[in-house]
Amino acid sequence: MKDDIAVLTKFKSTNPEGEESNGPLYKTNSTAGSELPGSSEGLSSTETTLLISDHQGFDKRQQSKDSIFFCDGVRRIDYVLSYVDDPKQDGDKKTERRKEFENNLLKSGLELETEDKKDSEDGRTYFVKIHAPWEVLTTYAEVLNIKMPIRENDIPSAMENPFECMFGPFRLPKEVMNPEPDYFTAPFSKQRQELFFIEDENTFFSPSVRNRIVYYILSRCPYGTEEGKKKFGIKRLLSNGTYTAAYPLHDGQYWKKSKDQNCGNERYTLYTQWARFLRFYKEQPLDLIRRYYGERIGIYFAWLGFYTEMLFFAAVVGLICFIYGLITMTGNMSSIEICDESIGGEIIMCPLCDKNCEYWKLNSTCESSRYSHLFDNVATLFFAIFMGIWVTLFLELWKRRQARLEYEWDLVDFEEEQQQLQLRPEYEAKCTQKKKNPVTQELELERKWTLDFYGKLFLCWMAILFWISLIIASMIAVIVYRLSVYAAFASLMEDTETLQPISSLLTPQLATSVTASCLNFVIIMILNFLYERIAIWITDMEIPRTHLEYENRLTMKMFLFQFVNYYSSCFYVAFFKGKFVGYPGAYTYMFNKWRNEECDPAGCLIELTTQLTIIMAGKQIWGNIQEAILPWVWNWWRRRRARTNSEKLYSRWEQDHALQSFGALGLFYEYLEMVIQFGFITLFVASFPLAPLLALMNNILEIRVDSWKLTTQYRRPVAAKAHSIGVWQEILNGMAVLSVVTNAFIVAFTSDMIPRLVYYYAYSTDHNSPMSGYINNSLSVFKISDFPVEPGASLGTFTTCRYRDYRYPPDHEKKYLHTMQFWHILAAKMAFIIIMEHIVFIVKFFVAWMIPDVPSEVKARIKREKFLTIQILHEYELNKLKENLCNRTDYQVEKEVIATEGKRELAQVMA
Repeated sequence: MKDDIAVLTKFKSTNPEGEESNGPLYKTNSTAGSELPGSSEGLSSTETTLLISDHQGFDKRQQSKDSIFFCDGVRRIDYVLSYVDDPKQDGDKKTERRKEFENNLLKSGLELETEDKKDSEDGRTYFVKIHAPWEVLTTYAEVLNIKMPIRENDIPSAMENPFECMFGPFRLPKEVMNPEPDYFTAPFSKQRQELFFIEDENTFFSPSVRNRIVYYILSRCPYGTEEGKKKFGIKRLLSNGTYTAAYPLHDGQYWKKSKDQNCGNERYTLYTQWARFLRFYKEQPLDLIRRYYGERIGIYFAWLGFYTEMLFFAAVVGLICFIYGLITMTGNMSSIEICDESIGGEIIMCPLCDKNCEYWKLNSTCESSRYSHLFDNVATLFFAIFMGIWVTLFLELWKRRQARLEYEWDLVDFEEEQQQLQLRPEYEAKCTQKKKNPVTQELELERKWTLDFYGKLFLCWMAILFWISLIIASMIAVIVYRLSVYAAFASLMEDTETLQPISSLLTPQLATSVTASCLNFVIIMILNFLYERIAIWITDMEIPRTHLEYENRLTMKMFLFQFVNYYSSCFYVAFFKGKFVGYPGAYTYMFNKWRNEECDPAGCLIELTTQLTIIMAGKQIWGNIQEAILPWVWNWWRRRRARTNSEKLYSRWEQDHALQSFGALGLFYEYLEMVIQFGFITLFVASFPLAPLLALMNNILEIRVDSWKLTTQYRRPVAAKAHSIGVWQEILNGMAVLSVVTNAFIVAFTSDMIPRLVYYYAYSTDHNSPMSGYINNSLSVFKISDFPVEPGASLGTFTTCRYRDYRYPPDHEKKYLHTMQFWHILAAKMAFIIIMEHIVFIVKFFVAWMIPDVPSEVKARIKREKFLTIQILHEYELNKLKENLCNRTDYQVEKEVIATEGKRELAQVMA
């Protein structure tokens, strides 16, 4: 921390001659009635904030409302702070903090200019504009190890794709895709400035680099001592209300080009070429996104775009599998037998609950059995294997794409950004103990492991376990709901005449499943809303050391929670429902009260499909509402409350102030949303081949919604570097491995495929129609008189009922015990799981081995660029050395000449 403060305070705001370095930095209002808090009394002229109250010598109307410069029209605004002076809420204390903070910013070399509240649209808000001069930029570019261009890249580009003309309609103009030439780059050094490609000092550092540097200073700048501890950082000042907002500026309006030639139009280009839905079929201008928003946001959109491209292939194959199920649906022997009046109409099934449930005919599930075949057919097995290979291809090809971006965006040999690895101010404030680093041999702050800290850590993990337990409890509550309302739905549909026409489609089982899925989705959304805040609170209590560590810890907590929250109900339907129900007369009960659910005679897969569809589609619809509609409504409401329209406000900083803040965790939530979706299309895709198609349509919209809100509804985020998607890569890898296991179990235990195959090859007696008789074979017989307590159902002329299982009939010596066919089917299921997992894993590992993480072409270009860069640096150092030697020789010769002449003159005098 001391080193950072030393860097922050080493600059002087005046030059050696005592003159102001960049013209008059500050104008003060001499009017006695000035309402600006924290007057400049007691401060030197170089420590006073510029006040623009009367705008002496400046006509506000002459400046464009899109101007991103100080009033002199020369110095660029790199950052803006805003605050409202409210004496009622610790006004004096906040004023002192601002005064001290801004004084320290001045000492660090930044230049400030303040807009008085009289000139703001609402008449309440002050705006402090910040400019980073060349000296500050060069110093911190070296501190942050920022790579800058040294020479234009002259390596020949790769050979063009011969099919490039086919992709013409999907391409964007070259000036949009490549907004700047490709350069060789090297870490910036103040001592080697002449080495770098500096045409204009005002444009050498891009706006995104400038706002990164200014934010770095703002996050480390102290503002005083409170309660015996040094306080610093703009984040704390925002949290305690000293400032209301801190943000870099957009370069202009998004819906039209700026008339000011000095203002950029990259925001307008991004809006017209990228952030409009009608451009959904166009490629993304990744280089322009990276230039405007930074590499961290650029890599997210690159990953999202690549993920969407790969989803196209999965969606096509899934659609083909669905069409196959649709075509073969009418010829499915199982549903034919169920719907047949002479077969399904004659089979009496046992009641599905103990009270108020009647005996029912098998053909009442005719329609659901037909629709079940759409997702439970031979193509299901093929699609499960295909998706196991697809997910490997996706992850391996993404590594190659990521490696190419690392090269193109100068992220090769990238170490996590200094800002991400710097100690968090909260950590430094809490930690006072120091320990010598064994590598650097320097003293570093270390967290003191006190009893109080262990107590907080224990409390954090107990809170996490409590919330996970709460999810499980809510899932059990939904299960109890399903068990409790089934009888009510059965009675309602039987007694209500208006529901009779749709009773064949909306069976009690389906009605229970749909309402339970909707209820489960509502509970998921409520728990998500609550836990997001709890997770941030818990992570703050843990006091992570760095920003990167903070985000990684929060990521694992949020993902673990959402994994359980979103997928627990799907796991229940896939692997538990209908598996431990017992048999009539000896049913299994939950809490000794509620009888466990049974699957439909056609299997549980249709219910898993229903559950997956409702949760996945509901999440995507709600996510788009949150991301697109809510920010727009919030911005509209703020403008309405202010009785103005931000698009007509005078200044660029006021227009941006009226927008929403993207926040430090804005990108985190975007990744989390997509990773949860990735889980839906991989973990349970065997039950719903159309899941990739739904994800594809959502992602096409997601890209444009994210780009639209980022360009139009949010303030410009602080640019940050990132060479990968970070910890999300490991999460995706873990889910890819888990998906092979879950899909194998779904095909084996949830689908009805293995029992049908066993019957086809081992138990079928009709060679002309091998699957005929399967339904009758899969249902066991129970004698009604064997019920310990007869269910409250009316008896007909029948004495037996059927149930789904493989057990001996009541007249057999092994009455109600499992038949040998049951064990054959179980063995076939276990064998299938082992074989499928091994096949898919072998193919996955072979594909991963065959596809190198870095393309050979990129490896060659990286080596070539490194060689040429080292050569350029070597030539530069050699020329500098020669120049120094030459200067040194001339100097020595001159000294010798003077000394010789002096000796001669002295000798003449003495003579």
